[in-house]
Amino acid sequence: MVQKFPFIILVAYLLFVQPAVAQDAFPLRDAIECTPRAGLPNVRAKIEAGKIIRIAYLGGSITAAAGWRIQSREWLEKTYPNAKFEEIHAAIGGTGSDLGVFRLQNDALRHKPDLLFVEFAVNDGGAPPERIHKAMEGIVRQTWNTNPETDIFYVYTIHENMLKEMQAGKMPRAASAMELLADYYGIPSIHFGVKVAAMEKAGALIFKGEKPKDAANEKPPVFSTDGVHPLAETGHKIYTETIARNWPSIWNVSGKVTPHELIAPLREDNWEQAKQIPLSEKMLTGEWEKLPADHAIAKRFARNMSQMFKAKSPGAALTFKLNGTMASVFDIVGPDGGQLEITIDGEARKPVKRIDGYCTYHRMSKTQIASSLEAGTHDICITLSPEKLDKREILFERNRDSFDKNPDRYTDHVWYASSLLILGDIVE
Repeated sequence: MVQKFPFIILVAYLLFVQPAVAQDAFPLRDAIECTPRAGLPNVRAKIEAGKIIRIAYLGGSITAAAGWRIQSREWLEKTYPNAKFEEIHAAIGGTGSDLGVFRLQNDALRHKPDLLFVEFAVNDGGAPPERIHKAMEGIVRQTWNTNPETDIFYVYTIHENMLKEMQAGKMPRAASAMELLADYYGIPSIHFGVKVAAMEKAGALIFKGEKPKDAANEKPPVFSTDGVHPLAETGHKIYTETIARNWPSIWNVSGKVTPHELIAPLREDNWEQAKQIPLSEKMLTGEWEKLPADHAIAKRFARNMSQMFKAKSPGAALTFKLNGTMASVFDIVGPDGGQLEITIDGEARKPVKRIDGYCTYHRMSKTQIASSLEAGTHDICITLSPEKLDKREILFERNRDSFDKNPDRYTDHVWYASSLLILGDIVE
């Protein structure tokens, strides 16, 4: 079952939404906790039949945490004991839908989910609506091209900077942008932040504070310690209870089992064709090492990065030919990260550092190479620079103690790279 009258919605979008995006005045949606739309018909049928339901959780650090992701699966297990629920963990901290759309096939769809939760409202908070639409629509269309029986469920989380808008009765910009796509494709959505904002406004919740010794029983409860990441005992519990409270309304609108129809795209320039391409050794020149599976870095990130290459000395280069419009590298930032020099068709671009203010540890990231190339074939080269960075200065002030206590961790200037993220094709 899909949204009816897509043409009318498309016309409204072209007339009203696109001009608003261009003027950075995207219309905010009313802060409604749940909009069931077409529901989850295929998931409901499998639950009622007592089958195995595979649930993929695609999102950022809030979903990666041992919180609502685990709690919601456990709630489903208790609610429907005759069915079996399996989890596909597809969340990466600090990343948004612009990475999610490229890694969707590898991290989620190849595992054949029956239900796909999509959570990017916080990490997409600073992104323009146009980019959100391209990525989020790409996620929908990739999913239903791969398996039209997979049901999709949008969930929106909350950051302390979003409280004021939510308490004024409006969804922040990212969730509002996503709701347009949810309308168009008939995707159910829940905004976890409606309840949280109401509780904070009423003095029934502390949004940001120190974690109590007994967080589960503290009154009023502390939602988070940093204004972003909920505590499992309180914030994540509220998120899970929000799913449970609204589940009947979604369940009850779910129609008959049917493949999801891929109607005409809302945006012709959506990222449906986003691809993740493994690096090959023939793309590499200079001193590189393919990390063995038991290497600490490779082992830590193996769930999302099946292979890892390390550029070990200046001049090590990754070179490829792209017939397309966009390219990034799925890579690692960390204390030993160096600087990259980028050329496209022989023209030098701005250097990119693979260490930032947070880098007291290693984490997955992406190096944006080009986001809007002209259609056609382009020669791209990324080289590890000989420049030595002032890493203590790069770190946020609160993280400089890490450098002072162990400066040797920051001595190396290397680059860990795993795959290409492209719109287009690699030309051999």
